[in-house]
Amino acid sequence: MMISTKGRYALQIMLDLSQHEGEGYISLKKISERQEISVKYLEAIIMNLNKAGFVESMRGKDGGYKLTRRPEEYTVGSIVRLAEGSVAPVSCLENNPCGCERADRCLTLPVWIKLESIVNAYLDSITLRDVLDGNV
Repeated sequence: MMISTKGRYALQIMLDLSQHEGEGYISLKKISERQEISVKYLEAIIMNLNKAGFVESMRGKDGGYKLTRRPEEYTVGSIVRLAEGSVAPVSCLENNPCGCERADRCLTLPVWIKLESIVNAYLDSITLRDVLDGNV
């Protein structure tokens, strides 16, 4: 299992907005400059965050993006799963229920199920506030 740049950048965007939450709406240009990520790539990621209600947007001169909730109300797991779709360690777990025709006789399936459970539990135990405060 590997978290793609999409998942990593979604988390970086959310952390950047958390760090600057008292400043109103933050432009993608400012986030791009601080995080050293192209605006074009950020646009694709922020669109999903906006659609899911993680951020809200405002157009215009003072427009940009801001969080819809406090940093302690977002888990790293929810952000990563939104961007990645899943953190399943094997492809057969990406669909629920497992669509593999060998699932009923697969000896390794319980290993992958447990690993996915551990990863999700860990990521869900960390909030944006925890990351900002260095409590990870």
